[in-house]
Amino acid sequence: MDRLTDSARRRLLLASASALGLSALPAFAAPQQLFAPAKPVAQTRLILLGTAGGPTPKALRAAPASAVVVDGAIYVVDCGNGVARQMALAGLSLGAIDSVFVTHHHSDHNADYGNLLWLAWAADLRHPVDTWGPPPLKRMTRQFLRLNATDIRTRIADEGRPDLAAMIRPHDLLRGGEVMRDERVRVSAALVEHPPLRPAFAYRFDTPDRSIVFSGDTRPSPALIELARGADVLVHEVMYLPALEKLIASEAQAARLRQHLLDSHTTTEQVGELATAAGVKTLVLNHFVPGGDPALTDEVWRAAVAPHFKGELVIGRDLMEL
Repeated sequence: MDRLTDSARRRLLLASASALGLSALPAFAAPQQLFAPAKPVAQTRLILLGTAGGPTPKALRAAPASAVVVDGAIYVVDCGNGVARQMALAGLSLGAIDSVFVTHHHSDHNADYGNLLWLAWAADLRHPVDTWGPPPLKRMTRQFLRLNATDIRTRIADEGRPDLAAMIRPHDLLRGGEVMRDERVRVSAALVEHPPLRPAFAYRFDTPDRSIVFSGDTRPSPALIELARGADVLVHEVMYLPALEKLIASEAQAARLRQHLLDSHTTTEQVGELATAAGVKTLVLNHFVPGGDPALTDEVWRAAVAPHFKGELVIGRDLMEL
């Protein structure tokens, strides 16, 4: 099957669907079923820009952000503090950003939402960027532009730059389903469970050669299992319960923080079980909680998850490319 051309593979898939009496292909189809490129498409790149969980800066890991790169176009998922510099360290051009997707409005995921686009504009971004996320993304965008109006006006007048406000096209998402589709990628979303924030989203990227799902922050979610069904890669948050007490020992609101973590996140055991239920090929651990404890080595994370997932298991690291 791997030796078939794209067109031959598509004909075979369509013939099989017809034989089964199906008039359409599944909603989350294999990448070859969604695209029939006229020319060979470059391999989809997945880059973990930041893999820590939680709002406080950490020496060991950067704040949450990832990039999917297809044919040179960059689709950013979450915008934790420092995402623009992480992109520079990864060798990614800020001017190549096509779209930005925010999973939810906790500060570790959106702190640099506006800054990323502002700094890209100051670099070499010269085309509009669509941004997607829960409300109030549109209002946040307007307020960010007002906050930085002095610099923006000055650079427009002094450096001849285009109007930044006209280059950011925010979209408030309220429900799951297809978010956008272009010639390179189809992006779908599912509502996940991350109380008290609602809505919160997971995103699936189907490209001509891969399917990649980002959980965002969530406790185990049936909707996420369906979104990730049969995906090549699931990038999922993870929490190591034995280390929680040390994590929250210095917190004045320790009891409340502990309850939030238990109610809103996914343990090492649960993430392995969820990936198995979804039938994903590769599970990439991300958004580590705790993310700043040097005692939690890759071996610790692997030993906690591997008994519950028999596919390929990757312990995520900042700037890792898969």
